[in-house]
Amino acid sequence: MITKIDQASGLRARASAQPTLPPVQVIAVSSGKGGVGKTNIVANIAVAGAKQGTRVMIMDADLALGNLDVLLGLTPVYSLEDVIAGRRTLEEIVVEGPAGVQILPATSGVQDLTALSRDQQLHLQTQFLNLATPPELLLIDCAAGISANVLYFSLVAHEVLVVVTPEPTSLTDAYALIKVLSTRYRQKRFRILINMAKQVREAKDVFRKLSKVTDRFLSLSLDFAGWVPLDDHLPMAVCQQQAVVEAFPKAPSSRALSDLMTTLLGWRSDHPMDGGLQLFGPSVLWTPTQEGA
Repeated sequence: MITKIDQASGLRARASAQPTLPPVQVIAVSSGKGGVGKTNIVANIAVAGAKQGTRVMIMDADLALGNLDVLLGLTPVYSLEDVIAGRRTLEEIVVEGPAGVQILPATSGVQDLTALSRDQQLHLQTQFLNLATPPELLLIDCAAGISANVLYFSLVAHEVLVVVTPEPTSLTDAYALIKVLSTRYRQKRFRILINMAKQVREAKDVFRKLSKVTDRFLSLSLDFAGWVPLDDHLPMAVCQQQAVVEAFPKAPSSRALSDLMTTLLGWRSDHPMDGGLQLFGPSVLWTPTQEGA
């Protein structure tokens, strides 16, 4: 019988034996609560990146309640549930989205996928390592909150982008997510994106409020990633099941999201791409009970 240790050793050997490829930039996009526009942000920055010539892949990591495909009007045949169950490979479930973005769709209504087991984590990572043509950028669209999967996918990324709105509950729940990742799992750097702000002054005020609390109670770094204005074009694009950067490229939100993508790609040079657990490379398996992954 092959043990977990044997599987992990084999995974590390496979990673080291692969030809040297440019590192895949992995960014987890998270939020403390739902309804902050996180999935819409992910979809639009991915399309903006693809339009700029970047090979972008999105993983819908809300594995039990995925809706990225619905947002973009796609009808996938298979999902990440099939990959995790061993019925399909990642390459077999990929759906091509707008501008050639590669999308790994999730399923909906499968409670068993709300917390991946160690074996499922290992299997999923093996699938990413086996991609014939890895993307240059992988965006992980996490579920909202502080579930085991949210924490895991945040830890395998090089960067964590937390989406916040001016709504007070959005701030408190974002703080809760940051607190758990910081105090229990030693995550010390977070990028903050303010969505649905009326003007830049409001966006920076929201960031200052969050920074004030984290500076007082936590030892970490918050970076202002930018802001996306409250814009009627966004819900109009959602109703059309399109990315706003395609449907209304001159809209204020479209310009902001395109600028965000440029900023995001610049993060490659800010810090070494050595995320805590590394989805594309040898990793340490993680469980929800593990302290300080």
